[in-house]
Amino acid sequence: MRRDLDDVIQGWPYDPEPGEVLAREVRARDGRSVLQIRIELGVLQLEISGRPDGSRPHGFATYLDYLRYCAASRGQAPGGKAPPWTMDQEHCADADREFLQYYHRRMAWLSLRRYDKALLDADHTLALMDFVKRHGNDDEYIASHEQFRGLVQFHRSQAQALIAIEKRHPEEAIDALRDGMEKISAHQRTWWDAREGETGESPNPSLLDQLRHFEQEIRRNYAVEKTLREQLDEAVAREDYEQAARIRDLIRAQQTRARR
Repeated sequence: MRRDLDDVIQGWPYDPEPGEVLAREVRARDGRSVLQIRIELGVLQLEISGRPDGSRPHGFATYLDYLRYCAASRGQAPGGKAPPWTMDQEHCADADREFLQYYHRRMAWLSLRRYDKALLDADHTLALMDFVKRHGNDDEYIASHEQFRGLVQFHRSQAQALIAIEKRHPEEAIDALRDGMEKISAHQRTWWDAREGETGESPNPSLLDQLRHFEQEIRRNYAVEKTLREQLDEAVAREDYEQAARIRDLIRAQQTRARR
């Protein structure tokens, strides 16, 4: 039995453009679909659902699910209060493994324009970051992940906006981008600014600029001056509650149409 990757590598040269991820979805021998990512020294193969490596850590669908189980099932201290639960070194190493796997798959989905899948993987990564922030064993380990929160949120906002554009809903795309920018800005204020000089340069300003440029493109291409949500915010700010109620009704009707 041949065990080399010669046929795959020779038939799929590694010649990416700067920043390009070479990815494809193929059919495995047993008929299931898998993702493949071409790297300089070979190919990564990932499952398209569940954990990218196809494993079930400790019988759970993901390692995040296992960590949540560990935190929820900690023992009770005298007096009935649960002691704080923190991740040990093994937990941290295995969480890092899951972070990396979901990063590779998220980038592959974005490359393939499978924005719905990229959105789900970004949500998983953000949830794992939230868990690490609550239960990480030291500030340095938490910081090693928090520094990338803005990038994950950037990918999530991109994916959400592009899904809306595919559905011809430009206002929803703008709202998604604005929500993303608010979250990235909040992360800049609460995390990066508090650690000025302690870590490297924040990527958030550049990410915000890219999202603003995308927003301006959508407004220009689809002639959107203000979304309903923006009009609602303005009505509430000037305390025009009758107008705000009318706009809320329009938003609810819009959401109902979108679900059909």
